[in-house]
Amino acid sequence: MRRLAHFAILAALLLVALPGAALAQVRSVEIRAPRAFGYFVGDLLRVQVDVLVDEGFAVQAASLPQPGPVTYWLDLRSITTESTAQGDARRIRLNLVYQSFYAALDARALEIPAFTLTVANERPEGATTAKAQVPAWSINVSPLREVQPPSREDPLDYMRPDGRASALDIEPPLRWAGTFAVLALLALVLLARDRAWAPFGRRRGRSFAGVRRTLRRLAARPDHDAAYREALIALHRGLDETDGRRVLADDLPAFLERHPGFRGQEGTLARFFTASRLAFFGRETAAARSQWPFAEAEAAAKNLAAAERTARD
Repeated sequence: MRRLAHFAILAALLLVALPGAALAQVRSVEIRAPRAFGYFVGDLLRVQVDVLVDEGFAVQAASLPQPGPVTYWLDLRSITTESTAQGDARRIRLNLVYQSFYAALDARALEIPAFTLTVANERPEGATTAKAQVPAWSINVSPLREVQPPSREDPLDYMRPDGRASALDIEPPLRWAGTFAVLALLALVLLARDRAWAPFGRRRGRSFAGVRRTLRRLAARPDHDAAYREALIALHRGLDETDGRRVLADDLPAFLERHPGFRGQEGTLARFFTASRLAFFGRETAAARSQWPFAEAEAAAKNLAAAERTARD
């Protein structure tokens, strides 16, 4: 009997101590809102809930309220959490955004429902959990209009005139728009001249710009051998127009002396003359194409056009 009495006393002490320990784990719950009144249908309600817990505790995500309908007139739009140390405790902050859909006919108070959070302290020897009760709180909502406005004989008397807006002076924006349009057109003309686009494609000193366009057109020809020979001829004409005379393979060193801007293309021009000799004098167009393909001819025209543009600039 004495052992049973001791056991009963010990059990009673544990029952008294356990609630105290659980309460110590959740120290306080505080609700902060910008205001408690003046809400209309569709307004957002931003609320902060601060839960102060013992160090080591964190909120369990499964216990958080889920975004969606809370009541028939209230939705929870979003919820985020923050956790920061505060002395020997930890502050868990909930940022909740509600939206009210209550179309009030008169000013009245509405209650935001309470909810319960679970906080846990995960340790190797096991997990300790505690409950934090977030109490309900109230807001005051207001109607958008009065229920029964004063009667008027003419229904048009209920209408209100449109608000007056100040007239805008459109002259400055139009002047700026015209100025920028002229500048853009001038920049386009300068770019077209630099790139030898139409109508500057045939201007003096830009022979290879025209050669490049010719090779682009020839690349679509189905008769590859004939197109290749025409491409070689176009490159010959570009060299001739640039130098103002016929340029043959033996004239290449002198050509580069007179036009030093093309010295970086010496190897390309040497391969071009070799392919030209093989195609026109050896009558072996296919062999010339295998040694110096059409793609290399297009690349040569592009590089020569860039070199002549740099040399002229």
